[in-house]
Amino acid sequence: MALAERTYNFSAGPATIPLKVLEQIQQELLNFNNCGASIMEISHRSAQFIEVLDSARNGIKQLLGIDDSHEVLFLQGGSRLQFSMIPMNLLRSSDDRAAYIVSGTWSGKAYDEALGTGNIDLVWNGKESNYNTLPNEVDLTLPEDPAFLYYASNETIHGVQFQSGLQIDSTPLVCDASSDFLSRPIEMSRHGIVYACAQKNAGPSGVTIVVIRKDLLQRSQDSLPGYLNYKKHVEQNSMFNTPPTFGIYVIDLICKWLLHDMGGLEQVATFNQEKANLLYDVINECQDMFIGHAVKEFRSNMNVTFNLPSDELTAQFVEQATAKGLTSLKGHRSVGGIRASIYNAMPREGVLALRDFMKAFYTQNS
Repeated sequence: MALAERTYNFSAGPATIPLKVLEQIQQELLNFNNCGASIMEISHRSAQFIEVLDSARNGIKQLLGIDDSHEVLFLQGGSRLQFSMIPMNLLRSSDDRAAYIVSGTWSGKAYDEALGTGNIDLVWNGKESNYNTLPNEVDLTLPEDPAFLYYASNETIHGVQFQSGLQIDSTPLVCDASSDFLSRPIEMSRHGIVYACAQKNAGPSGVTIVVIRKDLLQRSQDSLPGYLNYKKHVEQNSMFNTPPTFGIYVIDLICKWLLHDMGGLEQVATFNQEKANLLYDVINECQDMFIGHAVKEFRSNMNVTFNLPSDELTAQFVEQATAKGLTSLKGHRSVGGIRASIYNAMPREGVLALRDFMKAFYTQNS
């Protein structure tokens, strides 16, 4: 495919990957690092792949600003497996309790799954407002001495995001950061676990990155089945089973792109805020056509969600945008409307093209 044929892909995930990374993958695909084979063909225990694995792990640590206090794991099973693994590992006894914030579809699924693993307290639920807002710390009533507080930093479907992170020090935070991982700095000292499915900002689908504080590994009981035990994965260097080697290789390339081309997460956060502002400015100016879902205080910089006055206009918007090379804008089937996912790899030019289309669509249909 010629470069001119590539669209601006606003898919929520799997999502766009930096063009420079795709070009390097293309260049190295048949002969990785002059070893005479593809990265997809070499052994996961070879020196060549171990170097990639270590580099990807170190890249994540450098981006997040963490040291040997945390372990970085590359697992499979997606967020669905983490919904079970987290309480199974962190709830040590039948007396332990965990607290959950349900701010949208994905944290809701995590809560539902956790109910079967132990004592789970729902401390905030945004369902009544159709998940268009988020709690502040004063809105939360935690149980006494909870093992952890679970939340999703960004809800992909509803387009709400904790803008500054939860300011809680007394309880280890567990964060599903799947849709805003590596898009901004994270205050890791407050977090016991931060995990992310790679296919939004960090790589292709098939890899789940789990960053876990080392002291929490002692909570993993030996009675847990091996693959469900974080401690076992650390002991096996993320090779309890054959790891997703190609996905980890792409994660390594993206970490290098974020560090060397983008300048680190502070700069990435500024870049993402500027992109999001381009779209939210149009939503603010054209509120009779573009009806934002999230309250302004908690609008996502990753997933810009809005509705149009009718299903007919929504269908026209998607069809006309697609014809102009602006693809995958249809909202999630559970909420409808429009969703523009503008992750790290979405260039400013793509967001500008969408902004200009929105303005033209408004003029034509208002």
